[in-house]
Amino acid sequence: MKTKPLALSAGDPAGVGAEIIAKAWAALRWEGPPFMVVGDARLLASAGSGVKVKTVTGPVEALDVFPTALPVLDLPLLSPVVSGQPSSAHAAQIVRCIETGAGLALSGAVSGLVTAPIAKAPLYDAGFTFPGHTEFLAELTAGAPQEGVRGPVMMLTAGGLRATLVTIHKALSDVSAALSVEAIVTAGMVTNQALKRDFGVARPRLALAALNPHAGESGALGREEIEIIEPAARVLRDLGVDVLGPSPADTLFHVEARARYDAVLCMYHDQALIPVKMLDFWGGVNVTLGLPIVRTSPDHGTGFDIAGRGLARADSLIAAIKLAAQIAARRAA
Repeated sequence: MKTKPLALSAGDPAGVGAEIIAKAWAALRWEGPPFMVVGDARLLASAGSGVKVKTVTGPVEALDVFPTALPVLDLPLLSPVVSGQPSSAHAAQIVRCIETGAGLALSGAVSGLVTAPIAKAPLYDAGFTFPGHTEFLAELTAGAPQEGVRGPVMMLTAGGLRATLVTIHKALSDVSAALSVEAIVTAGMVTNQALKRDFGVARPRLALAALNPHAGESGALGREEIEIIEPAARVLRDLGVDVLGPSPADTLFHVEARARYDAVLCMYHDQALIPVKMLDFWGGVNVTLGLPIVRTSPDHGTGFDIAGRGLARADSLIAAIKLAAQIAARRAA
């Protein structure tokens, strides 16, 4: 039986998405996981890296043409694209690509979804109401059956570190109010089940990062640890999850500390992303846990400042494609 391909949504057409997809195909086409792209075929054909494009009507054809041509389910853009200049005129097509890719994954036609970067501002200008891919995909998959605790929970992984987020796209001033025992417990349970199912960790060990310096210094530097994070840790332990902490975040990411856990739960965005990007700036992967479909993405943005100049690196997208294929294979086993 042939392995089902992954679907890649093409991202913002004014960014580096088409370029890194072409480079990923050039790097993976003979020995990497096969994938098809949902996007504008003409744009992808002009993306460089010697890419050859073949329009397809479905994923079955994609497997047969992948080594010799990049299979594209063509959703043509309705207005011209200028590299580096995002426009709300492209918002409907960007959203449609994501919806189509998610639909293919939900139907089982593809083994998972990898999303190229999008920019929030032009989507918001066109009426998009979700903070990002993660929340939008949770809505798109909300009606699908799923075993275990439902997310979404964002995980960033690189350099042997897996870091999940309790709050995602929150201003730092809003993080404390957004934390709750329930949110931490849900993130911990979703992470624990994903480590088992998607990463093959038989007995996961989680670390819980504190919010405040020195884990609050017994309340002198903040009471979130006493009132929210420590109670959440107790609940997780009662539910059978192996949890360390809460521990001061500045002690959790050196080599010896990372050997003590399989994933760390972080309270806010940069608490997770800074160590991940320090360990491997070019190779980080964003994984959405707790969905009925497999979804990964590169851990970087649209790169409008370098779009159209041939400078974008595809390392992170390649890593995202490989990880999505690995997770899909584990789920299918």
